[in-house]
Amino acid sequence: MRKIFSNYKSTIFLLGAIIIGGIAGVVFGPKTAVVKPFGDLFINLMFMIIVPLVFFSIASAIANISGMKRLGKIMGSTFLVFFITAAVSALLGFAGTTAFDPLKNTDTTAITNMMSNAEVETEAAEVSLLAKLVETVTVTDFSLLFSKSNMLQLIVFAILFGLATALVGEKGKPMANLLLSGTEIMMKIVKIVMYYAPIGLGCYFATIIGELGPQILGGYVRVFVLYLAITLVYYFGFFTLYAYVAGGKQGIKVFWKNAVPPSVTAIATCSSAASIPVNLDATRKMGVPKDIAETVIPLGANTHKDGSVFGGVIKIVFLFSLFGYDMTSMKSILSIIAVSFLVGAVMGAIPSGGLIGEMLILSVFGFPPEVLPIIAVISTIIDAPATLLNSTGNTVSAMMVSRMVEGKNWLKNALQARPVQ
Repeated sequence: MRKIFSNYKSTIFLLGAIIIGGIAGVVFGPKTAVVKPFGDLFINLMFMIIVPLVFFSIASAIANISGMKRLGKIMGSTFLVFFITAAVSALLGFAGTTAFDPLKNTDTTAITNMMSNAEVETEAAEVSLLAKLVETVTVTDFSLLFSKSNMLQLIVFAILFGLATALVGEKGKPMANLLLSGTEIMMKIVKIVMYYAPIGLGCYFATIIGELGPQILGGYVRVFVLYLAITLVYYFGFFTLYAYVAGGKQGIKVFWKNAVPPSVTAIATCSSAASIPVNLDATRKMGVPKDIAETVIPLGANTHKDGSVFGGVIKIVFLFSLFGYDMTSMKSILSIIAVSFLVGAVMGAIPSGGLIGEMLILSVFGFPPEVLPIIAVISTIIDAPATLLNSTGNTVSAMMVSRMVEGKNWLKNALQARPVQ
């Protein structure tokens, strides 16, 4: 019994801190801002180590892969899993908005008036799809890679760096060993920082609840309820299905046994990037091979966001309903699904990082820039459950990639090699 408690005490502490923080946020409201610096300290510490952690983990995983054939199989399987799960998310999200109109019996005048209260810092600029793609995967200067705002670009560079290291053969061995050492050091730093997690996450969550309370109780309640319902269905239903596809009944057991820490971290931080270290630890306990985990998790944090796909559908349908656009034609249905799919790929992996996706929605459908605050408020309301699906979904995706790369007996072999926690 003592051993069981020891394995779960960190999770218990995290859950306790989140519950206490949530209660404090509801009771004290905006006054909880006084503890925000303690939460910001934890978030900043996590963000401070994200750039080197992502670089070392991805570059090391690729540089130390025994053969290029395995690397190609991992990357191919990863993108296939990401594509399928995102497509399922888009279809489920559209079905949910069709059955439950978020603007039914809602005073749209009041919603429009809320635009003036939403603070959005952006410069509207029309950019072509190809130009946006270039901006998404590259930067104009090497120094810009050292920013959490350019995580996808950093991943592209890390992949190229790891690939080049592997291709030079023996001459690249010293660098491959250095990358491996860097990964171990960064994971140790993560472990040290996580000792502060209960305090930091509790304070951060208390502040978020205190700030969001009035908005949630406003005209966007129906959006939040709809999104929460979809989240519960997808989280418990589809994640269980994916775990079964990955490893059968044993896969379900292993996934849910280790899913709580990543889920709690995602909800509390509202950041897929900040959840990367916890997800890497969880996938290790699930038996996912190291090279697969260190490829899928960082890459998924930036390109695989099922929760953001749901959010994209809701934002588009919300605007369609507000402006009286037709949503029954096949063209409209396909465009909503396709754009929400893209929104999931371009959303930033940081709190409130959906601005790029929102601008994409306005650009594709021709909505005026003035309506940006409408969906910006939606982003704030659904941020926590969206991150839950975005981040935790990467762990079960890593299991499915393992199934495709290692074969149907991957989990059985992992259990025999060492006890999966």
